[in-house]
Amino acid sequence: MARALTAQDVTYAVLGGSVLGGGGGGWPDEGKVVGNLSIKIGDPKLVSLDELDDDALLVTVALVGAPAAKDKYVKPVHYVRALQLLQSRLDRPIAGIITNENGSGTTVNGWLQAATLGIAVVDAPCNGRAYPTGAMGSVGLHRVADHTSIQAAVGGAGPRYVETVTSGSLTTVSALVRDLSIRAGGLVAVARNPITVKYAREHCAVGGISEAIELGQRMVQAGRGDATIRAVLNYLGGELICEGAVSAVHLETSGGFDVGRVQISDVELTFWNEYMTLEKNGQRLATFPDLIATFDRRTGMPVITAEISEGREVVVITIPKENLRLGAGMRSPDLFGAVEDAVGKPVLDYVFGGADRQDFDRFPHVCDGGPSSSHLGADLVLHECHRGCLDDLLLGLRAGAADVANPLHHGSDHRVFRRHLHELAHCPQPGQ
Repeated sequence: MARALTAQDVTYAVLGGSVLGGGGGGWPDEGKVVGNLSIKIGDPKLVSLDELDDDALLVTVALVGAPAAKDKYVKPVHYVRALQLLQSRLDRPIAGIITNENGSGTTVNGWLQAATLGIAVVDAPCNGRAYPTGAMGSVGLHRVADHTSIQAAVGGAGPRYVETVTSGSLTTVSALVRDLSIRAGGLVAVARNPITVKYAREHCAVGGISEAIELGQRMVQAGRGDATIRAVLNYLGGELICEGAVSAVHLETSGGFDVGRVQISDVELTFWNEYMTLEKNGQRLATFPDLIATFDRRTGMPVITAEISEGREVVVITIPKENLRLGAGMRSPDLFGAVEDAVGKPVLDYVFGGADRQDFDRFPHVCDGGPSSSHLGADLVLHECHRGCLDDLLLGLRAGAADVANPLHHGSDHRVFRRHLHELAHCPQPGQ
């Protein structure tokens, strides 16, 4: 049954998402800002797939890029603009929004768009944990013969500002969007890949948002420190691997990704936005899509790869992939070669070798009830009271204005909404 999302849900979703991000999935500060603005400016609702018609259209929203990039610039208004651009290429209205993954900033992605445009948030993320590549979040569409991917991307400030809608093969378009994220300063807001409810039911991580909220609630109720980490392990069913000071960190932003290694005594973690492998004395203990997560030893709060640093006291845990809600992208061996290339470690044999490969890759290679590739025509129309404000903000952002013109001149009937919409252009950047 549809329910209104609340400020308490934002707290829980960001916290639970920070764990399920597995080191990636955006910044917690950004998730809190976007989530709380969603509640202030509207009434976003969470619905299940069962509440929608099988042929209703769903669209994925995502953040693409490197969270640690120094010049990244994505404001909440960009999230809305990306969805607006994508709708302009579709021949029927969007019935629901699904996030691409669970993560610090991504579990709540879609809530602002829902609050602004009156579209439901659907409890079926592309994946129940975070992942590095767009193809991994394409819910199996890369296997659909002759599928045409449609993606809109918005981000950057001043001369770096980009907004585009592009279509083509999934791998090509995903690579183009990744390249645009680099040109925009490191990060872009994306809306992409319309699918039907029927297709989502068979290929998405159904119930993933509710799981993140429930996990966050249990963490809050547990308190801080060790109790918080125990609550995670008890709920998801995992193992504590080690605790101690980070002895070495190597992080570089390359190709639109954060790539590197973390050393904690005799334990080594590699990451490609998210943690990919965990080894102790050279012995493999966990491999993506197993969930590998780091926590601050004192507070028990999750620590993402973009903020981990030498000398920080952390706790490392793992959750086996069998305990996670995973979408179709995690069942495709052809998408994992890129992980091996990125981190320089074997991955495929650990994830898909032997019986595991057969059991983990049972997914249709053709689309059954999936989307048409020719969604062209209709425009997304903002509520009348929203449109002028959004246009003002976008004009200011394109110009790189430090102080976007106050949108209150559009009238007084919707003063509270416009005051909060003005905040969309002045939110702190992730990590600030």
